[in-house]
Amino acid sequence: MERRRVAVTGLGTVNPTGLSVEESWQNIRQGKVAIAPIERFDTTDFRVKLAGEIRHFDPTRWMDRKEARRLALFSQYAMAAAVEAIKQAGISCDPENPDPKTGVLISSGIGGLSVIEEEHDRGKEKGFERVSPLFIPLTISNMAAGNIAIRFGFQGMCSCTVTACAGGSNAIGDAFHRIRDGYEDVMVCGGTEAAITPLSIGGFAAMRALSTATDPLRASIPFDADRGGFVMGEGAGVLVLEEWEHAKKRGARILAELVGYGANCDAYHITAPSPNGRGAAACMELALEDAGISAKEISYINAHGTSTKLNDAGETAAIHQVFGDHAKDIPVSSTKSMTGHLLGAAGGVEAVFCVMSLVDQFVPMTAGYRTPDPACDLDYVTEGGRSMPLSFVLSDNLGFGGHNAVLIFKKAEA
Repeated sequence: MERRRVAVTGLGTVNPTGLSVEESWQNIRQGKVAIAPIERFDTTDFRVKLAGEIRHFDPTRWMDRKEARRLALFSQYAMAAAVEAIKQAGISCDPENPDPKTGVLISSGIGGLSVIEEEHDRGKEKGFERVSPLFIPLTISNMAAGNIAIRFGFQGMCSCTVTACAGGSNAIGDAFHRIRDGYEDVMVCGGTEAAITPLSIGGFAAMRALSTATDPLRASIPFDADRGGFVMGEGAGVLVLEEWEHAKKRGARILAELVGYGANCDAYHITAPSPNGRGAAACMELALEDAGISAKEISYINAHGTSTKLNDAGETAAIHQVFGDHAKDIPVSSTKSMTGHLLGAAGGVEAVFCVMSLVDQFVPMTAGYRTPDPACDLDYVTEGGRSMPLSFVLSDNLGFGGHNAVLIFKKAEA
């Protein structure tokens, strides 16, 4: 069976660097770090003081008050990003005339954790049968996807990929294959997360996974020898994917083409990546094979780059394994240096940045980098972003449980 081509026709995001693609991308281009002291809760008794919080988010910019009250924060973020992406794509959406050939795939690693914490406190105080009747539909991770489908009348496949920090990329890749194989013509896909809560920060801190730095410019520092853990971020990134001829027929602007997807598992450890990088390397090779291109055709890698000791060294080793002598010539950067780590939303937001890299022919920097690490010896774009010719961009995301997901985007044809 002939594989159908898949276009990217819409982008949407809310994340610490901005409340739209335009605002966020301009700040990313300028290397602006959006990490700051946590304001969501009192951190007096916490060792972790910093996060990538979204500031000035008013959900009524994208939905009415009634709808906002029925959505947990992670679903509000997803809805905001979806509204922007769908508007840019210009796809028809009418709940009165549902579309069976448009689907939704939105990942969330944790879902409505803040609601769980609040309702648990309420239950302890008033009795657990006195919690909100909306507790379950607010909390469960699939409701971001479900609410987007309900609002816009999309009756194709609607699901939630839950693969920790690889989830956003898995959702986009799975949606890509749904279109390529003929199941849907359009997919709204990506990831969302709102996990800056006392329990979440406490849990990751107990694992020694989070940075305890107090300088926002030296907290999320991927590939730097002084890195000491990731910084929690939040937000959503959503793409509209569309079958190529379907998009051309209706005169849509094609921003990029999604051409390759790889997914596998390290099968090594519940939280640590394989230190030799073999699982991540194999996943990149799967994506290259899926795209039908050679490693030398990749122009830029948007790395997972979490600012943890094991991830950054292992990811660097994986890139060396796949790209060989060419590895030193490929710019590799981590936009998590500016946004923090958005967990299940990371792949969605970073896919938005990858598409914008192709649109603008621009590679964003790894902000905050200062001290070289012999275990991390690639070109991490540390002196500012670069304007340069880009043909294929690779996005790499890895998750607890050994999950690996890789996407490859191609510059749109003139």
